[in-house]
Amino acid sequence: MKFTISSGHFLEKLNKVSAALASNPVIPVLEDFLITSKDGSLSITASNLELTITTQAEAQISKQGTIAIPGRTLMDTLKSLAEQPVQIDVNPDTNGIEITSQSGKYKLVGEKSDDFPELSLPTNEDKITMSAESLLNAIDRTAFATSNDEMRQAMKGICVNIDFNSLTFAATDAHKLVKYTFLNNQSEASSTLILTKKSLLALKSILPKDGDITIHFGRTKAFFSFDNTVLSTRLIEAKYPDYNAVIPTNNPYLLQVNRIELLSALRRLVVYANKSTNQVVFNILDKSLTISSQDVDMSNEATEQLSCTYQGEPITIGFNGKFLIEMLSVMNCENIHIELSQANKPGIILPAEQATGEQLLMLIMPIMSNY
Repeated sequence: MKFTISSGHFLEKLNKVSAALASNPVIPVLEDFLITSKDGSLSITASNLELTITTQAEAQISKQGTIAIPGRTLMDTLKSLAEQPVQIDVNPDTNGIEITSQSGKYKLVGEKSDDFPELSLPTNEDKITMSAESLLNAIDRTAFATSNDEMRQAMKGICVNIDFNSLTFAATDAHKLVKYTFLNNQSEASSTLILTKKSLLALKSILPKDGDITIHFGRTKAFFSFDNTVLSTRLIEAKYPDYNAVIPTNNPYLLQVNRIELLSALRRLVVYANKSTNQVVFNILDKSLTISSQDVDMSNEATEQLSCTYQGEPITIGFNGKFLIEMLSVMNCENIHIELSQANKPGIILPAEQATGEQLLMLIMPIMSNY
């Protein structure tokens, strides 16, 4: 195999797939990029078995072939090169690799492509299309709410409910929940997938800011296709809890407040909160929102007042301030609604005005106030 390629272009493509490189793998070849030159283009793949990313690069192909090249060595070599053409020459008998730049030659040994896991690409799976912007928003607004509990494998992932006319992303750790629905999103079939948080964060790092993403989904895998790139990921094979069942529908008290003002206040107040609970207490009256926090052990306490509009009976309710900060940080609306019912019932956070074609709902469990 022999090809010539721009060093900058090559590095850009390697960076795109490097999120799937395995670190300290049981199978050594998973530390490598699988490079295949064929029909005038270059295919670059990385895989850790759970996640596989393949992309195409432009190159001048002199000899076709395939080789697994040590990933970090190749990337570190290209990072320190100025933009220039580089030539890659592979000896198929020894798997020896020679990289030639304008200033030098670098030799290393690769591995046979036969040792690399068999690649799978979408074929006849059902599919759905959504904009890159919507998918980026969905990842941002759900990934933080996943669980870290090894005993709850399903909740470690993000649930995607695909219906014929809508698409819903949901995540929960039993303390907080996010449900984000895209309306009028047409699909060929209905299905429920549980995607790993790691795969979606890897996807986020390489998604374009615009354009459409095609999602193929089967029983055990999902594929995301865009810009001559395919990311495939294994699904979590478990049953996701019925999150709709825990969302209260009778919430007679309605608080409206400016999101940025509330977020800024919470960032200050949580500094003074108990470090094990991060509790902040909302004391809500007609047009007055008082939020307080304290750490008795450290003799710390803080109080702030915010302007608001409120419909309902006076209520005092405690929440985890850090959870609220996470939730408000991924929203982009000016004002939010917080729906409440009792001090021991969940709070529902909604944008005061939902974006067109979207429905975003966040739920946070209360912490019983001890002061």
